[in-house]
Amino acid sequence: MKLDVMVGPSSWDDTVRLAQNIETEGFAGLLFTETSSVPWMRIAAAARAAPSLFFTTGIAVAFPRSPMVSASIAYEIAANTNGQFRLGLGSQVRAHVKRRYGAEFARPAARMRDYVEAVRACFRAFNGEEALNHQGEFYNLTLLPRDWAPAKHDHPMKIDISAVGPLMVRTATEVADGIHVHPFHSKQYLDQKLVPEAGGVDLIVPVFAVAGDSPEERAAMVARAKQQIAFYGTTPNYSFQFDDLGFDGTTSALRLAMKAGDVQRMEDLITDEMLDHYAVVAPWDEMADRLVQRYADVAERVALYLLDEELRTAPDSLARWGEVARAVASA
Repeated sequence: MKLDVMVGPSSWDDTVRLAQNIETEGFAGLLFTETSSVPWMRIAAAARAAPSLFFTTGIAVAFPRSPMVSASIAYEIAANTNGQFRLGLGSQVRAHVKRRYGAEFARPAARMRDYVEAVRACFRAFNGEEALNHQGEFYNLTLLPRDWAPAKHDHPMKIDISAVGPLMVRTATEVADGIHVHPFHSKQYLDQKLVPEAGGVDLIVPVFAVAGDSPEERAAMVARAKQQIAFYGTTPNYSFQFDDLGFDGTTSALRLAMKAGDVQRMEDLITDEMLDHYAVVAPWDEMADRLVQRYADVAERVALYLLDEELRTAPDSLARWGEVARAVASA
């Protein structure tokens, strides 16, 4: 199990500083999200500054980009990081894909299957294994003149996709190398639902991890974890995460609080009992063991969801998190 840091929107300079700092502290890599900031240039900046790190996108939004565009970017990053990269793709939600990106969204699982197969066809063409000839339900790619093909390299090109529901999980097991697990998850969900369905593909898992030796030391990040869980918990498609553990009605209550603009009520609805299921909260000297106990048997990579944000207000905590990273690596 590799321990990474999840990176939200940031400048290139901030990304470089973070990459250098976590490389020094013994972390394995950086996982880049795509919200208000695209990942590609930040990965390039980080790779130049901290070449031992491994880089993943978790996730890059697929449907607004041609499969050729995603394949070309991924292939170039892999070449320039000596293979220290794997491409994580996601569908995003309908409203964003259609109304923010102006792209098509219908039948996302079927579209993602075709998308991944098209990206793989591009990789094979880049490698010189075969002429580009992908003719699928949604994407048709049949032209790659030699002058437009990237320089061939031999680095592995792994593709992971984000998946929550059974259709997308099945798609991942059939066409992808791994699954980006939603950060809002419980151990029960992993063990009883996702792992049995995942068919042995790699799992990349963002984690709400809060460390501190007293409730007071943990208070700020506990509140932040509860806020994020509450935000994700308003999504009806994720309500099963509450219902499966007996927290029925939580999604409905969260949606009412959100509609009323009551952010504090949303946070308060996430009890400490819930937090134990959806986050890892522990004293500093127990955090590494807790992460290993929960995830080592199921995850290829674990990414700390809150650390990038924590370091902006508590930079001194990096040394303690470095101890955790080195302990996880040793385990």
